[in-house]
Amino acid sequence: MSHDDPSTTSLIMSLDVEAAVRQRYSHASQEVQASLCCPVDYDPKYLEVLPGEMIERDYGCGDPSKYVKRGEYVLDLGSGGGKACFIASQVVGSEGAVTGVDMNDNMLALARQHSEEIGNRIGHHNVEFRKGRIQDLALDLDRLEEYLAKNPVSDANDWLRVQAYEEELRTSAPMIPSGSIDVVISNCVLNLVNPNDRRQLFEEIFRVLRRGGRIVISDIVCDEPVPVELQNDAELWSGCISGAFVESDFLSAFAEVGFYGIELLDRNVEPWAVVNGIEFRSVTVQAFKGKEGPCMDHNEAVVYRGPWKSVTDDDGHVLRRGEPMAVCRKTFEIYNRAPYSGQIVPVPPRQVVGADEAQPFDCRCNVVRDPRESKGESFDETQLPEDGCCSSGGNC
Repeated sequence: MSHDDPSTTSLIMSLDVEAAVRQRYSHASQEVQASLCCPVDYDPKYLEVLPGEMIERDYGCGDPSKYVKRGEYVLDLGSGGGKACFIASQVVGSEGAVTGVDMNDNMLALARQHSEEIGNRIGHHNVEFRKGRIQDLALDLDRLEEYLAKNPVSDANDWLRVQAYEEELRTSAPMIPSGSIDVVISNCVLNLVNPNDRRQLFEEIFRVLRRGGRIVISDIVCDEPVPVELQNDAELWSGCISGAFVESDFLSAFAEVGFYGIELLDRNVEPWAVVNGIEFRSVTVQAFKGKEGPCMDHNEAVVYRGPWKSVTDDDGHVLRRGEPMAVCRKTFEIYNRAPYSGQIVPVPPRQVVGADEAQPFDCRCNVVRDPRESKGESFDETQLPEDGCCSSGGNC
């Protein structure tokens, strides 16, 4: 996103991105287009319940569904023919649920027509498909179309009335409520969104996730900015090329709206496509929601295991190898969860500091926690190892 500038954006908008994508994927729902996908190895046991046309007309560049867990509520952005949704349905089980969102009528029809049959094969029905734009997850386009069928637009007053109804839907009956999703997945879709809508797209993903929720998204990225003339090519845009994010910008876009723990779960070494020397490849990214809120001091610290001499997270916390770095309660809890927990050793205080005792704390000051803060100023206990051994096995 740092590579975008006003002149580039205005030229991009000479292409109707949504129309180009809608036309291409409508055709792809009727006839297989191999050029729209990268080779992806899915677990074959999850494909057994799916009809052949759903497997053949699936277009993606990764498999974010393999990172879904049992019992989770999953949202698939740009769900297409429904393949990833029905795979995720089997993983989350009957106690979980899956919602697919897509704006393409033909793709939705393909997904919905097999839903009952596949659910019977799986043994539970926990998948639904909604019509909507992934950058506006509050607006249910199925409900809007029902309204328009009964209230057609014939003048400006009608148009204003429709706009008011849209806002009413977003507010009183959002398609995807805030904080309702455990994990958002998407497969090669974010790059198809108009650049002018991308900030809203990432904000919407953040909004619908519960605190502690995460994203697992596969998409196409490039190693240098795409020239304007390629961005105005409808075939290249709808083919997941011209709209590709520069890789570093893609990761930064998640950080900018508040995600943390952003990491590359998968990154293809070889490019999927090369155009005018620019390499386009598939990546799968994971990131978490939940670092919002005040920083309060509970006398907690963390020790970074290594192997680096020090590391700095997205919020400026510096962890130096082997040193008990002072952190607030919120950061302490975050570091004790994925994806950090395997890299740090928690150092809780000897005596618990209650919420009523905790004071505001800026853990970005990057200071070492004084041992007496963790142990207590009056701590003077003496403990010597029994029988001169430092372990129950008798080996020091």
